Amino acid sequence: MYRKIACAAPAYFSVETSGLKLALMDCSIWIDFCKYFSSNQYSTITLNNVNVNCAMTGCFMTNRFVDKLNGFSKLRSEEVAALFAATAQAKEIPIKTDLIREGDQPGPVLVMLKGWACRYKILPNGTRQVLAYLMPGDCCDLHIGLLAEMDHSIQVITPALVATIGRLEMDEIMDQHRGIAKAMYLAQLIDEGIMRAWITSMGRRSSVERVAHLMCELYLRARNIGLIDGDELELPLSQLLLADSLGMTPVHLNRVLKVLRESQAMIISRGTLNIKDPRKLVKIAGFDENYLHRRLRVTV
Repeated sequence: MYRKIACAAPAYFSVETSGLKLALMDCSIWIDFCKYFSSNQYSTITLNNVNVNCAMTGCFMTNRFVDKLNGFSKLRSEEVAALFAATAQAKEIPIKTDLIREGDQPGPVLVMLKGWACRYKILPNGTRQVLAYLMPGDCCDLHIGLLAEMDHSIQVITPALVATIGRLEMDEIMDQHRGIAKAMYLAQLIDEGIMRAWITSMGRRSSVERVAHLMCELYLRARNIGLIDGDELELPLSQLLLADSLGMTPVHLNRVLKVLRESQAMIISRGTLNIKDPRKLVKIAGFDENYLHRRLRVTV
């Protein structure tokens, strides 16, 4: 069964599911799929002659990278189509796989579509410092190709779905689509704001404040991209990983978590973060969300 729908955007793709094949010619990515498909199913998408499995949620295709950039700068339908095409050939990456290592020659732009990753650095004495966490929708190292080699490593910390965009292709996309370029630059500026907040924590916040601040940040970032289930966040970070990101030993971190648990501000249990009293946790952390620039999602 075939149905054709004409819209404005210069894209071609087809959808096949449950024995129904829908051919869409010159069609906006944001077409109302609800007319044809039930929610929460998987479909085969052919976008620019590339087959890709894509989760269908509600009435649109889920791509957190597109969603994130569209939140920063309202993208035109052809810009959305370009991003879907660029990230179409994503790969499943096993847990604890290094996407790139310190000393490697920088490669393509990495896009996290599912799963978490971290930036880290190994010191001469063998200890590790985690430098940042990457969530679904985050993009790694837009301009790192200007350098001769990587100065840190990136590793997935959960099973992940990662797309790669070649440097020349990324340059071409940003040259041709000002909305994408603007959104990418805004995302990069927010990443730099997060880095400054981490430096401030490491240098001036107490251990309790440091842990509380990171939990506030991760919770808010996850909520922005729809990862929160009720009041809980599935936090795929071991105590060792958290300790390495906070400049603590696991034993010290465990003591701090006990303090926060006894204060009834938050609790981490079996890989789940539950913020019991948001106001209390924010007060303990001295947390000010302005460095995440959430207002940009509304005003830009």
